[in-house]
Amino acid sequence: MKLLPIDEKFEDWDGLLALILDSFAYMHPRIDPPSSALRLTPQSLKEKAKVEKAYAAIDNGRLLGCIFCKPEPLDCLYISKLAVAPEEQGKGVGRLMLQAAIDYAADCGLPCLRLETRIELKENHRAFARWGFVRTLEASHPGFTHPTFIEMRKAL
Repeated sequence: MKLLPIDEKFEDWDGLLALILDSFAYMHPRIDPPSSALRLTPQSLKEKAKVEKAYAAIDNGRLLGCIFCKPEPLDCLYISKLAVAPEEQGKGVGRLMLQAAIDYAADCGLPCLRLETRIELKENHRAFARWGFVRTLEASHPGFTHPTFIEMRKAL
């Protein structure tokens, strides 16, 4: 398995979208509002990759996972669309991508990683905690009066 940049040389935008949708599918009946992943298109992913650093985990030409990273103005590297093919979860793909984010944060001089995960997805909270993330706040999507997501940070 190798980690490659998702950049102007990357060509499998349909495959990337399918990977994200497949890995996020379990959450759709459980969360409200619906995931922003449902609004992604191959073109929007291509645009996202132009303004964020992104990586794909690939093995024998098959996409196993992806991660998008965006430096924030103050002190964090924001991680989004961290996706691992369901059949590859628990095999080190996520950790490989997390290490790429850690390395990129170091290159940017940023002392922490930040992510958001839905309040209902307790298994995600536990998984990120095992990776060293701590819960830092609860917040709501626009139009909601109850918390819909949590923020987690990992100091580097």
